[in-house]
Amino acid sequence: MKQLDPQYRLIFGAGGELLCTPDIERMVAEIAKLAPADAPAFRRFMRDNRVKLEKFTPCLQMPFCDWTDLVNQRMLAVLPYLKPWKSLHAELAGYFKDPRLQLAFTFQSKYLGMSPFQCPSLFSILSFLEYEHGIWHPIGGCNALTAGMARVAQELGVTIRLNEPVQEILFENRRAVGVRTAQGEYRADAVVVNADFGHAMTTLVPNRLRRKWTDEAIARKRFSCSTFMLYLGLEGRCDELQHHNIYITADYRRNLEDIEQRHVLSEDPSFYVQNPCHTDPTLAPPGHCTLYVLVPVSHQHPNIDWARERERYRQVALRQLARIGVRDVEKRIRFERVVTPADWERKVGIYKGATFNLAHNLGQMLHLRPRNRFEEFERMYLVGGGTHPGSGLPVIFESARISSRLVLEDLGVRSAL
Repeated sequence: MKQLDPQYRLIFGAGGELLCTPDIERMVAEIAKLAPADAPAFRRFMRDNRVKLEKFTPCLQMPFCDWTDLVNQRMLAVLPYLKPWKSLHAELAGYFKDPRLQLAFTFQSKYLGMSPFQCPSLFSILSFLEYEHGIWHPIGGCNALTAGMARVAQELGVTIRLNEPVQEILFENRRAVGVRTAQGEYRADAVVVNADFGHAMTTLVPNRLRRKWTDEAIARKRFSCSTFMLYLGLEGRCDELQHHNIYITADYRRNLEDIEQRHVLSEDPSFYVQNPCHTDPTLAPPGHCTLYVLVPVSHQHPNIDWARERERYRQVALRQLARIGVRDVEKRIRFERVVTPADWERKVGIYKGATFNLAHNLGQMLHLRPRNRFEEFERMYLVGGGTHPGSGLPVIFESARISSRLVLEDLGVRSAL
């Protein structure tokens, strides 16, 4: 793992730029270049959110099996910090007056697939974490993390079967007892579902068996946005870019409304570009680099026909790269993969192509989210962004730890998890 410094570069379509770093004094100096009057507020933001995270961490590490878990001592301790009447943007407006800084400290709501104008204020801890602990890059890319976990699992005796999709979850009465693939049936004492929640329920579990999370109930839920992706292998390097680069369009609110309310494609969208070879040259051959371009867009909706829009929006994305100084990209492309919301849905198995799963509004959090010990069936457990604590790799790993503890507890196995 290698820590990144600076963490990322923010480019504002409304003018200005911010280099973000976990060095607090350096960050104060960077803010002062953009909005001098707001610089002192950064220390207050860090101090307040340090306490908020400390209070809320136990809630991110425990299951919410029913409503009674809301009234335990740990949850009661965090209530003064939740401020359910406030959006994330409103919370940050209490620290920073410059609208660019308000966006700089709230765009992280996109990690949850939400608008900062709708996202609960609790999630100010996301930007705090980046400044408190920095951002780290695993050499070899994020795949190195899961490859390492698989290695450990196999050393402990786990059998991993690849390229063998589950076709059905097997039940006896209301107990999950195994799965069926094209190769046969696998019986088990417990079944852990780590697939996308909406997709798994609507394709692997017969609707007639579900009482609460029926197809109709899932369709009524609020889902996150999706992403339009370009994975590019380029001849030459992109030394003008940091490892992480975020472009925030001048009309950010309209861009978000295009995504979440109008379900149309913005012509000047905000976007993110990762230039990992800035840190990790192992990810491309010598003299080449890779770019990962992510444009937040609506999840699957009748307003957008991706069979027609795919190529046009590819050009929009390439044009946006020029806004952050990356020009003449197309003639340098040696490898390319495009992923649209339709691809996320059909090829990857993500319900509505909503890459961040169920939205994280207050009506779909804690015990109101599908539960780690899944409430519909005995001996079925959920892992991933569709259960508690929610989306984003660190909290998805936390969901795995919560569910693992529950499985072991229910099977009578002692554990140090």
